[in-house]
Amino acid sequence: MNENIKILKVTGLKKYFPIKKGVFRKTVGYTKAVDDVSFFARGEETLGLVGESGCGKSTTGRCIIRLLDPTAGKIELEKNGDYIDIARIEKNKLKNLRKDIQIVFQDPNSSLNSRMTVRDIVADPLKAHKIGTHQQRTEKVKDLLERVGLNSSQMDRYPHEFSGGQRQRVGVARALALNPRFIICDEPVSALDVSVQAQVLNLFEDLQDEFGFTYLFIAHDLSVIEHISDRIMVMYLGKIVEVAPSNEIYMNPQHPYTEALLGSIPDGDPHSTKVRKTFSGDVPDPSDPPPGCNLHPRCPYSSDYCRKVEPELKELPDHKDHYVNCHSAEELNLEGYQKSQQV
Repeated sequence: MNENIKILKVTGLKKYFPIKKGVFRKTVGYTKAVDDVSFFARGEETLGLVGESGCGKSTTGRCIIRLLDPTAGKIELEKNGDYIDIARIEKNKLKNLRKDIQIVFQDPNSSLNSRMTVRDIVADPLKAHKIGTHQQRTEKVKDLLERVGLNSSQMDRYPHEFSGGQRQRVGVARALALNPRFIICDEPVSALDVSVQAQVLNLFEDLQDEFGFTYLFIAHDLSVIEHISDRIMVMYLGKIVEVAPSNEIYMNPQHPYTEALLGSIPDGDPHSTKVRKTFSGDVPDPSDPPPGCNLHPRCPYSSDYCRKVEPELKELPDHKDHYVNCHSAEELNLEGYQKSQQV
């Protein structure tokens, strides 16, 4: 891992969706899907992003690659020693930048065109960027399919002729076609059988070792995130609440929401006596988040101060590279995953 280079820097990212009502579709409010998110990704690392469904994970990824236009904030991608702000670049210049940043979608059934052969699907980015002749693109497709574990003789088949795991491999091959440096993996294994998930995860790791990609790996499955990530970000209601190295998150969580997520991991033992720590109440409406800390209505450790003052994401004094968005982080004694297994 090249720790000296921050290949991506996100600062103050916001994505608000307007709420429209009435005959004239007047805007009466905003759903704050991503609300003031800041983080960075180092070269050749896998940065995990985890949280409940609807917390803003996929919206964050889609803003980074500009499938969605951010409401505010900076998204800076390092290129030749300089940083280019993806959030502000003109759309006619965005095409060239997309050679460096690609995305693998969650559902290969809907992300692959059922009317196109695998050859055309994988070669499509090359054709769009006018790279190579038809024969050169065909040779590139053969090479990419072999690298992701498929037989190049299958390239004239259609997506429906492949299994779910194979279709996702086709999606990975398409993402690799332009030799990107940064790849967003938006829950790429959640639609696959458990037996196939491990194979695809191992493929991602092998490709990273070979090509030196940086991944933003989005998932809601904590076991998947632990397996593949170097660092993990935990997201709740549009905000990053904790960022730390993978082992640190699992062994020494510093935010109550992270503790609750770790406590929700299935034990696998039907006779386990592990006591699950759960939050009462529902996730607040992102169009009307609570004042102060947005977790305080559900947090068992909240105080009056939490209800009034919004915390900031800060690095803990005694924990390098460990950032927490909690007023009481240094006072709480929270349980990590392995601790709770021993109850």
